Amino acid sequence: MSRASLKSLAIACVAIAPLWAHAQLTANVSLTTNYKFRGQDQDTGRNKAVKPALQGGFDYTFGDSGWYIGNWNSSVDWLPRNSLETDFYGGYKFKAGEVDLDFGALQYLYSGNSSGNTTELYGAATYGPFTAKYSHTVSKDYFGWAGEKAGSGLSGRNTGYLWLGFTQEVMPKVTVKASLGFTRFASDIKGLGVPNYMDYSVGGAYDFGDGVSLGAAVTGANKKSYFGDVNKARLIVTLTKTL
Repeated sequence: MSRASLKSLAIACVAIAPLWAHAQLTANVSLTTNYKFRGQDQDTGRNKAVKPALQGGFDYTFGDSGWYIGNWNSSVDWLPRNSLETDFYGGYKFKAGEVDLDFGALQYLYSGNSSGNTTELYGAATYGPFTAKYSHTVSKDYFGWAGEKAGSGLSGRNTGYLWLGFTQEVMPKVTVKASLGFTRFASDIKGLGVPNYMDYSVGGAYDFGDGVSLGAAVTGANKKSYFGDVNKARLIVTLTKTL
């Protein structure tokens, strides 16, 4: 390595040193009775209300800088030869008056079958108990819906997802949660006859302390006539431990 390169590396290390010095790492692990993503079951191999999934990940924040990275994983069963979803994300959070803003990128990976791999950019705004978040697909496909990996010549890029959420502590240790989500597929996917749809969730959580919480929610989506039972409303119970 040249002297100039070493000097540049040293300057870069000095510049980011304050971020690393105040970095904070948290982790989480969950056991849920059913993993739904945007209202749809992620285990399509079993047509049951209870299809347990093991989940977990970590978040790494760079002190008070607003920058963060993270990873989240879950057992799944909707792609042939694949049983694991692995997500990597990173972004920047900051305040604008009384509004909390969050912008970042998220990569969904399916190691056993890359046809499901998807990349999204997102932006979110939170004001009090209300949050609005929009995710926009920038990868060539959206979870394999366009069949791009199979050589269809179609694209899932520009699929959009709008999520509106409400979270409010109603008494000590008890929080109620509700959300609506709207998926708008890219034109190539819609051209295959796939309809846009709406998902929903209503429930709450109880905080036992020491990072342990228990949540329950009724979650599902409309357009069941097209998507089938994966959109069926389910009562989902999730036990989470945060470290």
